[in-house]
Amino acid sequence: MFTKKMFGERFRRLRKAKGEAQTAIAQVLGVTVTQISDMENGKTMTTLEKLTIICQHYHVSADYLLGLTDDPAPHGRKEP
Repeated sequence: MFTKKMFGERFRRLRKAKGEAQTAIAQVLGVTVTQISDMENGKTMTTLEKLTIICQHYHVSADYLLGLTDDPAPHGRKEP
């Protein structure tokens, strides 16, 4: 089930697993570090365009980020 908190937690986990600072992903998305922090803390969401960029950047499905599945792999993609 979708919650901003779950989205934020998963977004933060992905960023940290990749070893990225908030400034790096902020640059990728064209937003401020404050906006990244607010997303990670479940205060705000993002646009569909930026959600797509996040999914492509971290190679995960939108369903995973939105809490609709616990499987991070994009639909139809098999992990090696």
